[in-house]
Order: sequence, then C-alpha cells, then structure tokens
Amino acid sequence: MAFGRFNHQMLHFRDENPRQERTFVFVNSLGTDLRIWDDVVAYFGADFRTLRYDLRGHGLSDAPPAPYSIEDHVADLAALLDAHQIKNAVVIGLSVGGMVAQALASQRVDLVRMLVLCDTAHKVGTAEMWNARIDAVRKDGLASIADAVLERWFSSAFRQTRPADLAGYRNMLTRAPAEGYVGTCATLRDTDLTAASAQITQPALCLVGEEDTATPSDLVRSLSELMPNAAFETIAGAGHLPCVEQPKPLALRIESFVRRNWSA
Repeated sequence: MAFGRFNHQMLHFRDENPRQERTFVFVNSLGTDLRIWDDVVAYFGADFRTLRYDLRGHGLSDAPPAPYSIEDHVADLAALLDAHQIKNAVVIGLSVGGMVAQALASQRVDLVRMLVLCDTAHKVGTAEMWNARIDAVRKDGLASIADAVLERWFSSAFRQTRPADLAGYRNMLTRAPAEGYVGTCATLRDTDLTAASAQITQPALCLVGEEDTATPSDLVRSLSELMPNAAFETIAGAGHLPCVEQPKPLALRIESFVRRNWSA
C-alpha cells in the first residue's frame, strides 16, 4: 500500500510498473475502491504502467466533510498525476470516476491522451434522486440502501450464482465511509458536463454493461454521441461494474482501443 498527500488530501494509491512509458490511470466508482480494478490490471501484466487510487471519501483515502464538488475530485487526481510526473495517460473511469475523467480531460489536456469511460455519462440522475439517497444514508446508514445498490451493480446471473462475491461487495459498500459516500453523491447531484464533454477532442471509448440499470446503454450512448471523437460498445453479462463481472472482455476492449489510437 502507498499513501501520499495530494491537493491537501491523503490518498491511497498503487503505482505498478512505473518504468513503462504508457500509463493507464484507473478511477473508481461511488461506494467502491481501487480493488475493483484488480482483474483488469492483472490482465495487462507488466505491459503498461498502471496507477489507481481511492477517490477522496473512499477506501483508505481521507474522507473530509461533505459535500465534494467535481472540481475537488479533479484537483485530487491532477495533483496525484503531477506528483508522479505522469502526462498523456489513458484515463479509465467508472461511473463517477468516468465523470472525473471527463472533467480532467477538459481541464488538463496535457494529462489525458485517451479516455475509457465505463458506465458513466455527462449527467447522471436528478437532484431529487441524489438528495433522497443522501437523506437515506444520513438517517439509516449505507446498509439501508445496499440491496438496491447491488441490484444496479451486478447482473442477475452474478447475484444468483456468486453469493460469496456478492456478500464481499456488500461489505465493500457498507464499510465505505458514510461521509465520503454522501459527499460524492453530492458530486453526482451537482455535476453537468454536457458543455465541457462536447469539447473533449481526445479519443474516447464509452463502454456499458448490457444489464446496467444505473447508467443504461442509451445514456452512455448519448455521451459517445456528444463527444466528437468517441466510440460506443456494450459488454454482455455485466451490470454497472464490468471490471468485476467481465474483466477480460473489458481489458480486451481497452487494449484494442489503446493500440488503435496510440499512434494516431
């Protein structure tokens, strides 16, 4: 485990194969941490440098008082990359992590060469929805919303055939810092990247699990249509977390996209 202070926050991160020139940066989703990328990172072995971290309010990173803005998350990631002297990275973000990736690409072009945007959009949900979730967590804790969240995270097949894994991811969710969770719900509530993402010129690959009900296919497709240099693909047998359910198909799509566009 590695820890450092970036943008005045202590962030937990893992930097693997730092001598490789090409870098993948992974950004986690709401209620998870950097471990959701384990199987995807393992697929790439030593071929690429991989940097992943726990968003503020998640995992082992600091959980300052809510709310958090998208600018807070972007400043954290930019400081982490600057400290590691990383530029021209492939930034791979899931859900709110994909929104952080979009905002970073629009603000710091030097840091982002390509984007892989998984199960995300330029705007997700409504203020009423996010306020209701914040209120539920404040009142009754994360356990009170766990069943509903896990239904969105995973396909029906995963929930039926992998009970131990499902229980483990429930633990990941319910043991997340409540302050960090509601702080990032506020990020999602307050962020609309429609105008900014329409100006992103870096190559982008927008991916979505076919059974994702949190950010459905039509929503993710609308993001790809908004961006001038984006492609759209679906991943069978996955809900909102294809990096967990279908890591190899996800990794293969990332690898093909990167090799196709790196020299373009």
